[in-house]
Amino acid sequence: MKPWSRRRTLGLGIAIIMLTNAVALAGVWWNRQPPADSTPTLSERELALPWRGPRLRENSGLALDLRWRVIDRESAEFSSGFTFNGGTPQWLDAGRMTALGFAPGDLATDAGRRRYLKQLPREAVLVLELAGPSWERAVARAREDAGRHDAAAAANPGSKEFAGRARRAHEALAREENANSRLFVVDAGPDAEALRRQYPDRNRFLLLRGTVRPAVRDREDGQPHVTGSIGNHRGTRVQVPHALRTALEPFESGPTEQPAKGSRYEASLAVGRKLEPWIVDLRPLPGER
Repeated sequence: MKPWSRRRTLGLGIAIIMLTNAVALAGVWWNRQPPADSTPTLSERELALPWRGPRLRENSGLALDLRWRVIDRESAEFSSGFTFNGGTPQWLDAGRMTALGFAPGDLATDAGRRRYLKQLPREAVLVLELAGPSWERAVARAREDAGRHDAAAAANPGSKEFAGRARRAHEALAREENANSRLFVVDAGPDAEALRRQYPDRNRFLLLRGTVRPAVRDREDGQPHVTGSIGNHRGTRVQVPHALRTALEPFESGPTEQPAKGSRYEASLAVGRKLEPWIVDLRPLPGER
């Protein structure tokens, strides 16, 4: 058998690259065929500019970070128990884990617990709710924390420690009211169509693909509790079309944290047939030009 010539090898390589690009473009085309699965309007709180250092500014591409949250079972002071882009939500119970294909088994034994935790992560459809009860709960909890720390500071006049705690609680409240993402994962399942029937509002609920891995929480009575941990979903970074970049040019050199006074821009997002998001429109908010 004759060895392949350099020209033939080069031709095969080019053909493979062209085929790969064609498959990718076909996937994008199919994802964007109407109608879109959801069409929410997000702000800088949910679609944040990444940090753009000197090297990143040389790159002509620009993507926004899609930020979402879960109500985590564990909370720390000033965090309100709401974690960003991952965590172990309170609603992810044994029933949902079983529906996702996990076998909880007998967690009362060390061997059963190990078998459950060794199961590989599985893909799931995540339901993300925009500015709903979960976000309202986050604001209410931050407001309660600020009030509690104000009362403690008033009861301990002259204490720098209590005054500092009150200040940090009010800073956390300001972030919750004006800067933190209002997008929360509220459910997960294996069937996108079933979830869409359960959550029909396409402006308020986004369906995106993500991953779930098994986890165990020990209850106060010492009994193990089946749960899971949600990881980053596909589409965490959403590319900005070149034609829409002018709306972001005044802000590209800014920090990763959103401004405390509120969002500077908003975007019309669409999620397609493959549950992959893209930006349809992007515009500065009044007073931010």
